[in-house]
Amino acid sequence: MIAGLKERGFAVELLSGDREDVVSRVADELGIGEARSGATPVEKVARLRELERAGRHVLMVGDDLNDAPALAAAHVSLSPSSAADISQVQADLVFQGNLLAPVATALTTGRRATALTRQNIALAIVYNAIAVPFAVAGFVTPLVAAVAMSSSSLLVTLNALRLRYARDGGTQ
Repeated sequence: MIAGLKERGFAVELLSGDREDVVSRVADELGIGEARSGATPVEKVARLRELERAGRHVLMVGDDLNDAPALAAAHVSLSPSSAADISQVQADLVFQGNLLAPVATALTTGRRATALTRQNIALAIVYNAIAVPFAVAGFVTPLVAAVAMSSSSLLVTLNALRLRYARDGGTQ
């Protein structure tokens, strides 16, 4: 999963309160270049703030009591359902199981939702730029205007529903 995130252009860091030897071994095994051991909750939040000041949007994944402040401070945070209650409460999304695959799924879904939202805003702008002047000028009857408005709402809704039926590989 770490390799997949890196392929998609995400920087991955490991911030842990554990001992340096454990953190180094895990980081090496997973191919994580930036790893910090012995990090307190305050230090984790400070690192997130440092990344934010550098213009980064931070997604934090955590499962322990010591992760709760960082989960609350991150732009987006995820926690497994097996995590400490406080971590789950602070997380934006709680996922099932112990594997981290839902992190990639959440990122893909977020990107797709953003793209569809932008498409829907563009559709609404185009519709209003065309339809409103025609209606104001009196070139369409109230019935035609009502059908056009309902049709545009239906189009936006159907476009948004594409997110539900999208596959997990890549973005639309």
